[in-house]
Amino acid sequence: MEHGLPPALADSVRDRIVRYASDPQDGTRVPELTDLLVRQAELRPDFAERLGGWAAAALGVATSERHDHVANTVGASAGVDGPVVQARDITGGVHFHPAPRPPSGETAVVPRQLPPVPRHFTNRHDELARLDRLVGAAPDSPVVAVVSGPAGVGKTTLARRWLLARADSFPDGQLYADLRGHSPDGPARPGELLGHLLRSLGRTEVPAELNERAALWRSVTADARIALLLDNALSAAQVRPLLPGSVAAVTAVTSRNRLTGLGLEGAAFVPLDVLATRDAVELLSRRLGAERVRREPEAARAMARACANLPLAVCVAGARLAARPRQPLAAMARALSDGEGTGPLDALRVGRESAVRAALQESYRLLAPEPAAAYRRLSLLPFTAFTPPVAAAVCGTEPDEADRLLDELAEANLVEDLGPDPRTGLDRYRFHDLLRAHARECAAGTETDTAVSSALRRVVDFHLRAATAAEALLTPSHRTLNRDYTGPPVPPPFTDATGALRWLDAERDHLMAVLRTAADRGWHPCAWQLADAMWPLFLRLRPYELWVEAHEIGLASARRAGDRDGVSRMLTSGGTGLRNVGRLEEALSWFRQARELAREEVAHRPAGEALTAARRNEAQALHGLGQTYRLAGRLEEAGTHFTAALALREEIGYRRGAALTRLSLGDTALAAGRPDEAVRQLERARAELREANDPYDAARALALLGRALARRDGTRHEAADRVLLRALAEFEEAGSAHWQGHVLEMLGEAAQERGDLERARDWYARSLARYRPVSDRDRDRLENRLRVLG
Repeated sequence: MEHGLPPALADSVRDRIVRYASDPQDGTRVPELTDLLVRQAELRPDFAERLGGWAAAALGVATSERHDHVANTVGASAGVDGPVVQARDITGGVHFHPAPRPPSGETAVVPRQLPPVPRHFTNRHDELARLDRLVGAAPDSPVVAVVSGPAGVGKTTLARRWLLARADSFPDGQLYADLRGHSPDGPARPGELLGHLLRSLGRTEVPAELNERAALWRSVTADARIALLLDNALSAAQVRPLLPGSVAAVTAVTSRNRLTGLGLEGAAFVPLDVLATRDAVELLSRRLGAERVRREPEAARAMARACANLPLAVCVAGARLAARPRQPLAAMARALSDGEGTGPLDALRVGRESAVRAALQESYRLLAPEPAAAYRRLSLLPFTAFTPPVAAAVCGTEPDEADRLLDELAEANLVEDLGPDPRTGLDRYRFHDLLRAHARECAAGTETDTAVSSALRRVVDFHLRAATAAEALLTPSHRTLNRDYTGPPVPPPFTDATGALRWLDAERDHLMAVLRTAADRGWHPCAWQLADAMWPLFLRLRPYELWVEAHEIGLASARRAGDRDGVSRMLTSGGTGLRNVGRLEEALSWFRQARELAREEVAHRPAGEALTAARRNEAQALHGLGQTYRLAGRLEEAGTHFTAALALREEIGYRRGAALTRLSLGDTALAAGRPDEAVRQLERARAELREANDPYDAARALALLGRALARRDGTRHEAADRVLLRALAEFEEAGSAHWQGHVLEMLGEAAQERGDLERARDWYARSLARYRPVSDRDRDRLENRLRVLG
């Protein structure tokens, strides 16, 4: 479908606006204005229509001239979102797809993740023009632009300026991912980044394997008009899995390396050098004010040269001068020229590298003691972006004091203010790699080993407390094990269950970084306890890769700490993660170890709470074994273990656990072709789960019950369908898209079994619509079902 401003109308608008410009001086800018209007009209059909109407009314352009050049054509087999198509010519097939509905209580949001461009952005006209020429040069290929150059040269700012200026070209969103290519903690893993990108587009469930995530990412973005900024890339191999699948997508990659390997993907390369001295002076002028620079032009040029014309160093030096309006520029220029030193910053080799260090060192030297200490300690964090509560923890201050210190550091351009997190509302700040390296040098020369250890322990303690508070709100039945805190209690950065889940989602990668830090420093009780506290993150959001890694680290730490309860919990929770990613033999091994450990405890503990806890652990291990055998199709072994787990749970009075095991026994009986037994188990499980105030699992029991009734009473299919439809309504209320798709698939299976193929196709198509945004594996299965039916 084509839209745009007709060429004749565009020329008429240009000519008439220029002719009607009354002020010759202002008129010199009219061609630039009109070119902008025309470009916007070409990008935005609604704007083109309004501009055309204005031209017809105000300038006397004939209406027919405006409409004769508009043609709407739909060809091939177009997929259209929405119930109406208005076009002159339609050829081929037109398919209607219902837009995926957001979870209950939420509104779909188009991601706009690019941070704003600093107001003192200077020059780069040639690079921006080169980037602009890339768009449209190959209309049948995606645009991939690699902006490379040394640290601090302004690669990210240039990419943001370019993409934000073209925001209207990307109605499906603008995405951002920090690849952390030169972080001392190592680059970000492609799987982690793909998970972030998929969640940004509304995918709440992502596959565990990297190849499956990359395939899903390409599928999700196949027709998307998006912009993607991949910031701070290390290598072409890190970037390739992240490239979108759409020819309409525009990807900007920034890196200190040239990434020539991306030439195989058709990438264009835009190297970025330091500024010319006159542009560095202009940047300084925008930071300090033109009048101040005009008073000392030679000193301004000396400052620019002393900063190697590197934008970051110029900005940092300028920030210090802006805070000292009476200090002469010449004094700063002398201070910069005297800088010497060696260390990590020397490896950047940008011009006079010692001058870059001197600019940063001078800025640091002028900090008051409290913000200087904050600068050093923030660099100790195992991640580069952080919130004020985390800053308070690492600095050992109150939250209000942390806010003040961050404001001072941001004012000095020593940390970047990213604005509030869209999920939690917490403010976010970030270190540039160059600044973080300098801050770590300062910390190494100032902070004692004891001070560093205390700061990091406070960070671990904060995350353990916050994650445990989230666990208590979201999965209170799981919150049973002890926690080893070292400092005083602090309030978590959320107040309710919804906020807790959003915080876990936003901080998932930071939680894992803290868990690794705890294990690396030998704080093993904290490591396994943090893995345990993250349970609602794993259960609700299913980040399988993190689930397995956290429990592998947690299990090793629990064993080193000699905590048998911790070992038992890590084995059962981790076994569940292994089962969910399809590593069934490993899952069986973990559950068997948990069972044997529990039996040892049962044999040695006297009657009382400790014995009851050991029996509960044994029942949990047996239940996990049953679930794994059920997933493997080994139904007889599954039934044996579920039966044993049920007996134990009933013996110790664990009613909700017994109901969950009955649900699994009903599911196993249904799979084994025993619908009568399945109905008995599922009816009782449903009733007991409702008594236990567990509506989600009660809905699961109802769905399986509907399927069992259909199998048992083949001629009473309407009654069975009504049960399934009631379960569907309960899952819609709960906002579970995956189980909505599962119930619709059950309805399709029931219709297919009784020979109603047309109805089966309808149910399968509706199931596919639910599965499509949340599950690649289920989507493929439903597409195959529909192909088989024809």
